[in-house]
Amino acid sequence: MQYRTLGRTGVQVSSLALGAMNFGRIGRTTQEEVTAVVDAAIDGGINVIDTADAYSGGESEEMVGKAIAGRRDDLVLATKATLPMGDERNHRGSSRRWLVTSLDNSLRRLGVDHVDLYQIHRWDPTTSDEETLSALTDLQRAGKIRYFGSSTFPAYRIVQAQWAAREHHLSRYVTEQPSYSILQRGIETHVLPVTEEYGLGVLAWSPLASGWLSGAIREGRDIATSRSTFMPQRFDTAIPSNRARLDAVERLAAVADEAGLTMIQLALGFVTAHPAVTSALIGPRTLDHLRSQLAAADTVLTADVLDAIDTIVAPGVDLAAHEKNDTPPALLDPALRRR
Repeated sequence: MQYRTLGRTGVQVSSLALGAMNFGRIGRTTQEEVTAVVDAAIDGGINVIDTADAYSGGESEEMVGKAIAGRRDDLVLATKATLPMGDERNHRGSSRRWLVTSLDNSLRRLGVDHVDLYQIHRWDPTTSDEETLSALTDLQRAGKIRYFGSSTFPAYRIVQAQWAAREHHLSRYVTEQPSYSILQRGIETHVLPVTEEYGLGVLAWSPLASGWLSGAIREGRDIATSRSTFMPQRFDTAIPSNRARLDAVERLAAVADEAGLTMIQLALGFVTAHPAVTSALIGPRTLDHLRSQLAAADTVLTADVLDAIDTIVAPGVDLAAHEKNDTPPALLDPALRRR
């Protein structure tokens, strides 16, 4: 396992981090299975665990808390807030009112008195940067969080938040958590240059592109991954963007074979090769999934392999741009772009 400094924090983190979205009912995992995955991840050198309040309605946090009991201080523990937690209209977003309550709920579920990294899961256009950063700074000063970061923010919002922190003399986001993979390279155009400029650590999620790069999806095979069962539209190869992904996967498989790598090694090695990326977040549902991903922990792709990838999916290109979570609201809601 490789270790890197998380932005400018001085904290050393593993190049692979354990994402806990599949813990609980989303991944249909039991506490025993979760604890086994966490144990194996720690044994494999992973020292970062990332979860969120919204994962299985808080169940993921509860399972993580039980799995790390007695060794919390050896781990960099991260969670998130802002996605809806029920139907109540104020149980979401990044207002001071909700963040204070949401963090207390997360700490209770995790069974800890602080988290190392508290992340704003999505940019909330209804709340000012000053409001959010002021609340997070106060929670930091209270000792409930060590650092805070953003997740899936557009590049211009990352910049705005950095300036707001400076203008109002508040603590700033020290990390960003974007989606990044060989098939979704759009953040290379704007987000990663910004995180490098401001010295943010980057925890990249979905490095296996929701399973497209796991090796399980190939031409001529039925697609029967866990993700495809509840997001079938993202795997219907009659849709042009999915067809493009499958065509790219076939070409990437040939590159991996020639280099003597698995598809997982190729995919994770690509993400961790970018100098702006600190860690790639893996989200195994089973021990077998984890072991196949840990095998990529020390993978270093050669220049010719990286060049071959660039010829298949060009730098800065998203093969499924419509699936991005950082699209400016005015592109999604006509009322915001019309008088």
